[in-house]
Amino acid sequence: MFDPVPLGLAGELFPNGVSRYAIGGLFVGLGVTVIYLGTGISAGASTFLESTLSYVSKQSRFQQFRFTSTRDWRVVFTLGIVLGGALYGLAFGEFGWTTEVQWWRLLFGGVLVGVGTRVGKGCTSGHGVCGVGSLSETSLLNVATFVGIAIGTAQVVAALGVTP
Repeated sequence: MFDPVPLGLAGELFPNGVSRYAIGGLFVGLGVTVIYLGTGISAGASTFLESTLSYVSKQSRFQQFRFTSTRDWRVVFTLGIVLGGALYGLAFGEFGWTTEVQWWRLLFGGVLVGVGTRVGKGCTSGHGVCGVGSLSETSLLNVATFVGIAIGTAQVVAALGVTP
């Protein structure tokens, strides 16, 4: 795919060009549109675990109608995310993901993200893609909060000299 040579700040933000991001964004938008038109529900990923647990857990929390009625398409949705990444890897030969970050930091960060999705009543995919796209005031506020805290955290971590 051809991208013109990026200039200035755009070149720093997108050193490999913008086409892969634009195409990915189109696929994400198409996916959430199909899910919304087919179910009437915004396609956020944070409900996946609870709805999937409704298959195996008899606890009343996981047997709520909102989980049992959406679990089938949520499994397909999540498999689509995983398979989409795998197909990309097959097509472009980019497999695996490595990081220098210790496992305990990733685990701690994952727990904080999980708590944040509960407190924020959704995840970045639900609020950031579906909520902002529908001009939901709650989602706009949540996304501004996510981004602001992420920028602040990155600045503090960099100032402290923390490395992976």
